[in-house]
Amino acid sequence: MGNVRTLNVDWIQKIQRCFGSDSVFYTSHAKFEMENEEFGRILDHEVHEAICTGEVIEEYPEDQPYPSALILGSTKANRPLHTVVAYNKEEEMAIIITVYQPDPNRWIEYKRRR
Repeated sequence: MGNVRTLNVDWIQKIQRCFGSDSVFYTSHAKFEMENEEFGRILDHEVHEAICTGEVIEEYPEDQPYPSALILGSTKANRPLHTVVAYNKEEEMAIIITVYQPDPNRWIEYKRRR
């Protein structure tokens, strides 16, 4: 877990292309977290904006059934978001596992856990 760079360099670009082609699946957990975010509801377009500006800050290559990563990105309104996303290469689909606004008391510059 965490910061071992094993995913392909173009992995995040594949995720971004999924958003461009509307090939994104939100798990029920992700939708629940988005609706109930303590800092305010997170909308689908905010997730898209955050992915488009995002960078991988942690990787989970052993996740099943697909490897996943934690992406930090910002919305156009400068709202930081963490998105855990997996990539199904067979279907060229991004799977949003969870999304939340990181608590600055728990993260250093939203990139490293305190």
